[in-house]
Amino acid sequence: MKTLASALALFVVLASNLHAGDWPAWRGPTGQGHSDDTAIPLTWSDTENVKWKVPLAFQGNSTPIVSGKKIFLTQANNKGATRSLLCLSRTDGKLLWKKDVAYADKEQSWNPNWYSNSSPVTDGKRVVVSFASAGMYCFDMDGKELWKRTDLGSWQHKFGSGSSPILYGDTAILFCGPNEKTGRNFLLSVSKETGKTVWEHDEKFGSWGTPLIVKHDGQDQLLLGTQPMLKGLDPKTGKELWKCDGYNKYVYASPLYGNGTVVGMTGYNGQAFAATLGGKGDITGDRLWLHPRATQRVGSGVVIDNHIYIVEENGIPHCYDLNTGAEVWQVKKRPNGGKTWGSMVYANARLYVLMKNGSTLVFAAGPKYELLATNKLAPETATNSSLAVSDGEIFLRTFKNLYCITQK
Repeated sequence: MKTLASALALFVVLASNLHAGDWPAWRGPTGQGHSDDTAIPLTWSDTENVKWKVPLAFQGNSTPIVSGKKIFLTQANNKGATRSLLCLSRTDGKLLWKKDVAYADKEQSWNPNWYSNSSPVTDGKRVVVSFASAGMYCFDMDGKELWKRTDLGSWQHKFGSGSSPILYGDTAILFCGPNEKTGRNFLLSVSKETGKTVWEHDEKFGSWGTPLIVKHDGQDQLLLGTQPMLKGLDPKTGKELWKCDGYNKYVYASPLYGNGTVVGMTGYNGQAFAATLGGKGDITGDRLWLHPRATQRVGSGVVIDNHIYIVEENGIPHCYDLNTGAEVWQVKKRPNGGKTWGSMVYANARLYVLMKNGSTLVFAAGPKYELLATNKLAPETATNSSLAVSDGEIFLRTFKNLYCITQK
């Protein structure tokens, strides 16, 4: 597929130390949940197609990343007093090393166990991680601390934080915040070698979505969503290239991109919209469509060819026409999977999304609605995470366990 191929080509340029098949960042190598893996299983359970299952000491909402034979995952203990980066063996899930960061001050959160919302990112030589108010850290692949930034301020919002760091060339970029009443909301670019600031870009409002790097008409752009604008920035300098109005108050989902079109989706009672790229300044006039308020979107969708796919928090799946916003799927009965905060993964012409109860719904990626599988784990399973896919294996994080799922 042209969209996936071009996105993968961009990522190879930006992070050339990685292995083929790695899942090195939040939402994988493209930043949009796309995978070219054709060997991952369609069905599993708590015992079927489970290579291994290891317990986790503390809850966390972050998604694991994979580089070679290593898995990296964040967690935090009760009330976030200790925030940790874990490195586990891909072979059997055993802990290889763990780095702890102490944080004694108070930080707001929706839940006292949810101080591990940001996923790490790696280029195969180093791992960069955000511990929110506790700072931004960089470690080598064996756990040696290379640098840290503990001068990024206290992030205070009743819903906590969620944006993950991304890598671009020789830099690491992180949206710092959100801050609801006091404090800064800003995009920070630092040298991934030293941690020193390259540029900063301030915003009035915060965001939980992770920025996305795309290439449009030969130019790299960083897509950033904050109320009320979706913006395009030059990732080398932080200079604003364009902006498009359409967001409401809560921006949880990451921006989407495909076929020259950018898509923004707001959360609670929020709008969704799409615009054609190519303009400068305010491109709201180039908006293709604007959906009225929906229920709630926390997880991010995917763009495949000329369609947008997403599952809302209430479990209702949607397929929209990319160019018109028209509803393509007519889902008469909600899948029996409960609610979700999970972001969608596209692989092998299928759409995978992890639900809050640990089930994974699998849909056919196409304009005809088809639910292919509902994969349930043990009763009383809970998760707010998303799936990671690498070389025929799915890594699934719940509040209590990390699973490696593969076709046996």
